[in-house]
Amino acid sequence: MPELPEVEITRRGLAPHVEGRAITGVVLRRSGLRWPFPDELAALLTGHTVRRTGRRGKFLLLGFDHGTLIIHLGMSGRLRALPAATPAGKHDHIDLLFGDQAVRMTDPRRFGAVLWHPAGTVPVEQHPLLANLGIEPFDRAFNGEYLYQKCRNRRADIKLTLLSSKIVVGVGNIYASESLFVAGIDPRTPAQRITRKRCDRLAEAIRSVLGEALRQGGSSLRDFIGADGQPGYFQLHCQVYGRAGQPCHQCGAAIRQISQGQRSTFYCANCQKKATRS
Repeated sequence: MPELPEVEITRRGLAPHVEGRAITGVVLRRSGLRWPFPDELAALLTGHTVRRTGRRGKFLLLGFDHGTLIIHLGMSGRLRALPAATPAGKHDHIDLLFGDQAVRMTDPRRFGAVLWHPAGTVPVEQHPLLANLGIEPFDRAFNGEYLYQKCRNRRADIKLTLLSSKIVVGVGNIYASESLFVAGIDPRTPAQRITRKRCDRLAEAIRSVLGEALRQGGSSLRDFIGADGQPGYFQLHCQVYGRAGQPCHQCGAAIRQISQGQRSTFYCANCQKKATRS
């Protein structure tokens, strides 16, 4: 699934192609993805200018004067800027046309979404899909104290707590495993057992890992490529993710793989210790 770095890389790649430009047409090749496409989407967008691009967690936001287009890439989605005349493939479901250019959404598993939030109602941040999201990891308010306070009454494993997006957004499966390794925390540790000092290390590790992923263009494990068609390379630098049975880069012990919440977790039992605080 595209996580925060991949969505932000997509936003940055699309911005030069769409910001300040008017949509000249919309091509729909199916009625919807996870949810139906907004009614009369072509009429709603054609002739209107994209004023800004944004992101909230894993949601991409295209801002217009009369509302915001909310896009989620789901499990396998991607957006590309390409010539409008490029033939569409089997999984190319929607084109936003900008003259002779198009922004095309491809989504083989069809878990993505394209939704409309009209202006003049509540701010887009209060849309039902966005309202309960946690803090952004690069927000100055995200630090060890914030993480400690949010974790104090949570019994779930810290890995699952990070994946929930209720405390901090965008830390998906790859980056949760990597961040917990950098912080030296066993992913099975109940969140409420993590000390303030360890929360300091974890908050810093999350920012560091996500920052490096952005510099590497994200992770291209299956379907993700950037808006310019280029893959990401962070997976080449993973310390634990996808390395089950291979030696830890720090201590040489074999990396272990377990399942948490039906997702694979990778960790080093030697370098990542469970907290003992009750």
